[in-house]
Amino acid sequence: MNEDLGLWAVPIAVLGGMLRVSTPFLFVSLGECVTEKSGRINLGLEGTLVFGAMAGYGGSYLTGNPWAGVLLAGLAGTLFGLLHAALCSLPRVNDIAVGIALMILGSGLAFFFGKPLIQPAAPMLPSLSLGGWSDVPQLRSALEVSPLLLIGIAVAFVLLFVFKRTRIGLILRMVGDSADAARAMGYPIIPVRVAATAFGGFMAGIAGAYLSLYYPGSWNENISSGQGLIAVALVIFARWNPLACLGAALIFGGAGALGPALQSVGVTSGYYLFYAAPYILTLAILFATSSPRRALEGAPRELSITK
Repeated sequence: MNEDLGLWAVPIAVLGGMLRVSTPFLFVSLGECVTEKSGRINLGLEGTLVFGAMAGYGGSYLTGNPWAGVLLAGLAGTLFGLLHAALCSLPRVNDIAVGIALMILGSGLAFFFGKPLIQPAAPMLPSLSLGGWSDVPQLRSALEVSPLLLIGIAVAFVLLFVFKRTRIGLILRMVGDSADAARAMGYPIIPVRVAATAFGGFMAGIAGAYLSLYYPGSWNENISSGQGLIAVALVIFARWNPLACLGAALIFGGAGALGPALQSVGVTSGYYLFYAAPYILTLAILFATSSPRRALEGAPRELSITK
């Protein structure tokens, strides 16, 4: 089948991989974008994502409904977000240190409670076919996407509107840019940051459910491979813009699919180098777009990284 398509097999395979691989990056980066807009950074999203993957898979297995698993994963992520927010609200507590601790805690709890879930098969999330118009089987397969991808795209546009056009977005940005100014205006700092961090945890939990219930569609201890941490970096790369987070997630997902796509047409030389393409691409883009004058453009001033 790949021989019939010739070189077109590679971009089609990259397209399919991009639509599948980018979804967890999209959800985690959008959630962290909201969290950082409030002036708080959460490096514990890797642990939240892994725990969400376990909770989502377990919820789907126990209820027989994958969407119930997604909801359970989101709730589990919200609890981790609330825990992070509560700890960081204490005096003289560092956001980054708390995030690292919760990353380890979340991963450890997921591996502990998820041991019985490695063998059982849970119901998977359905696919939506966007390629019914094509006569090419490979293209139709590439355009089979999860409903969560479409939900994530919609959330990106909603967040952009909220940030720019709503009072909630104004308060969130004010709290993230200047806590003193927000306090002078009578806005509560801690509740806003707690809500923003809880939302970030919820989105990371959903991303975990996608991994275990759609792609790759199983529960195991190596399911994440650092995607939570990478998504946090994508937020900085995207300059705290939800639509840029969408673009960054798609780019990273496409680069991640390059290795398998080249393998599918028989290119095996440099196998491990192809799998490093997303990280090389990210470094190259950051280097090409870096500038001392633009280093912190768009960054909320209350973030620890800007102080």
